[in-house]
Amino acid sequence: MRLDSIYLEDFRNYTAQQAEFDPVCNVICGDNAQGKTNLLEAMVCLSTGKSHRTRTDRELVRFEQEGFQLEGCISARGRQFVSRIELGYGKKKKITLNKVPVRVASDLSQALNTVFFCPEDLQLIREGPAARRKFMDASLCQLKPRYAAALAEYQRLHEHKTRILRDCGEKPDLLATLPEFNLRMAETGAVIIHYRAAFVKLLNQFAAAAHSECSGGKEHLELQYKTVKTIENPFEDIKMLVFMLLNHQREHHYAEISSRQCLSGPHKDDLDVLLNGLPAKSYASQGQTRTAALSLKLAAREIHKEIIGEYPILLLDDVLSELDPKRQEFVLNRISGGQVFITCCEDDRLSRMLAGRVFHVREGSIL
Repeated sequence: MRLDSIYLEDFRNYTAQQAEFDPVCNVICGDNAQGKTNLLEAMVCLSTGKSHRTRTDRELVRFEQEGFQLEGCISARGRQFVSRIELGYGKKKKITLNKVPVRVASDLSQALNTVFFCPEDLQLIREGPAARRKFMDASLCQLKPRYAAALAEYQRLHEHKTRILRDCGEKPDLLATLPEFNLRMAETGAVIIHYRAAFVKLLNQFAAAAHSECSGGKEHLELQYKTVKTIENPFEDIKMLVFMLLNHQREHHYAEISSRQCLSGPHKDDLDVLLNGLPAKSYASQGQTRTAALSLKLAAREIHKEIIGEYPILLLDDVLSELDPKRQEFVLNRISGGQVFITCCEDDRLSRMLAGRVFHVREGSIL
C-alpha cells in the first residue's frame, strides 16, 4: 500500500501543491510552522475522510478562502485508486473514490490506511482513557467498516441520551424515551466491545514483542481491555453482550438521572497498560512510558498488516527528535516493509541517514 502522489489546494497553508512520493521512504524537512504536519494531516484525511486535529472541516480551509480540495493517487491491493475530497463554501463535503461518491467517509479506508504518530502520542500511556479509546478507534474504523458504523451510531445516540438526561428536570416526559435509547445503545455498544476486545488481544501480542525488543528483554508489557463491570468476558457473542449492557444500564438508571450524565456504556472504556505487572501510568519512568507508547503504535501497524495483508502508510510527525538514540534506532529498525513519511527539522540528520526522497517544506510550498 502506498500513496504515489498528492494534490492540495487551499488546504491549511497550502495554495496549490502537487507532490510525487517515493514508494518506501519520504523525509519531510522544514522549520516549525511551515506546513509539514499539515501535509501529513492531508494524508490522514485521504484515508479517513476527516482530520485528526480538528472538530470541523472549515478549520482546514486556507485563510480567506471558501473551500479546499485534496486528491491522492494510491496503489493498494493490486489496484489503483484516486481518493478525492472537496469542500466548498456553504456546501456539503464531497468525497469520491475513483470518481464514485463515497457513502460514508470511513469507506476511504478501502484504498488507504494510515497509522499516525506524533510527539503527543508519547504520553499516550499517562493521558486519560479518552486518548486510548481514540487510539483504538483510529485503527478499528479503518480496519472494520461495521465498527466505524457502530461507533458513529453510538456517538449519535450518546449525544441524544445526554440531552435527555440534562433536560429531564424541566421536561420529565423525556424520560419515557430512555428505554428505546438504552436498547439501541446496548446493541451498538455490544458491537464496539466485540471489536475492541479482539483488537486488544492482537495489540497485546504485537506490543509485548516490540517492547521486549526495545528493552532488551528486561521488561514485559501487558495490555488489558477494560469495559463495563457486568461484562466479565468481552469475547462473549454479541447477543450476550447486549444482555449484559442492558443489565449495567438498569443498575445505573437512577444514578444517571440524578447526575444528569450517561454513566453506562463503552464510551467509558479504557486500555490498561501494565509493565512488569504494575500500572505503567503510575509506575513507569519517562523512558519506559515512551517505549510503551512506541510499542502500541508499531503494534497497530502490524495489526493492519495482519488483517489487510499490506502495511498501512506510517506517518511519523517529528517523533524521532523527541527520542533518545536507542529508541530512534528501535523505530528505524521496525519501519521497513511499507511506505513511511517522516517529518524533521531542516538540519536533522535523518535526511542524511535514510534512503528515499527528501522534501523541503517552506511557507506551504513543497520543494
